[in-house]
Amino acid sequence: MGFIRKITRLREFMIFAIVLGVIVIMSFASPYFLNSANILALLLGLSIETIIAVGMTNLMVSGGFDMSVGSVVAFTGAAAAMCMDIGIPVIVAVLIGLAIGALIGLFNGFIIAKVGINPFVTTLASMSLFRGLTLIITKGQNIAGLPSSFKAIGQKVFLGVQTPIWYAIILVIVGDILLRKARFFRQNYYIGGNEKAAFLSGIAVDKIKILNYVITALLAAFAGIVMTSRLGAASVTAGTGLELKVITAVIIGGASLQGGEGTVIGAFMGSVLMALITNALTLLGVDVYWQTFVIGATLLIAVLVDRMGKIRKERIKKGKKGGVNKCNTQAMKG
Repeated sequence: MGFIRKITRLREFMIFAIVLGVIVIMSFASPYFLNSANILALLLGLSIETIIAVGMTNLMVSGGFDMSVGSVVAFTGAAAAMCMDIGIPVIVAVLIGLAIGALIGLFNGFIIAKVGINPFVTTLASMSLFRGLTLIITKGQNIAGLPSSFKAIGQKVFLGVQTPIWYAIILVIVGDILLRKARFFRQNYYIGGNEKAAFLSGIAVDKIKILNYVITALLAAFAGIVMTSRLGAASVTAGTGLELKVITAVIIGGASLQGGEGTVIGAFMGSVLMALITNALTLLGVDVYWQTFVIGATLLIAVLVDRMGKIRKERIKKGKKGGVNKCNTQAMKG
């Protein structure tokens, strides 16, 4: 019973229960919901978001976040497409796109960790900067006519499932194991919990923070290349609003804006819940414009729940300290 009680208190279990509830309700509300084609389309739609969420979870656990991931998706996808358009081999173009993503992460991480600029301000500036560069290098035009070998990266089917879904599943498994078990990534919990204490304990805080931004941008670049490959063209509007969806999913999954909390599995479940909500609205014939409103409302609710949870934990801690002090006082009187 103690084990069951412990499991049911986990944030991931709560989200899983909500996801199951939505699935049950939608299975009655729409005859098309449990259709295999709809399920695969739903998973394919959340695959790009999930890939980025793996990096964003690691980043938010350390107390940071990245508003530029949507622009990185568009910029790196366009850069790789332009390379192939001028005759550069596919593998080289893909590596160039990934390298650009890593450099963007290094740029963000250096400014935040070494210069000391706020993550929100830095990555918000990067979001506009690289979205603007995407429009400049493409002149606002999509890039089509990409090689079939490149399209196979995102369009190939394995065991009846399209490759972007497999990429997302593999990254979720690997990312969750690393964040839970690997000593290097576990240090993010200490940094997010108390950065000053982490530094005094010998953790290379700046180095880890920079690497976190590199990993996040690198995964965003990978997502951009996969999206470009799946669509068969580089879109200048790719990734628009993606950062809010990813951050919302990660917060729903148990991560805190203050750092020190979160899991990759939780972020994945958050992504699934967001995708289910969007899919449900579509199947129920709700106006597409309401979907943006729902995403914003979900983000606000997730932040409020996170804040209320923090307040509750602080009250419990104060109550325990008060109880201990009271017992000590009575013992001294006795």
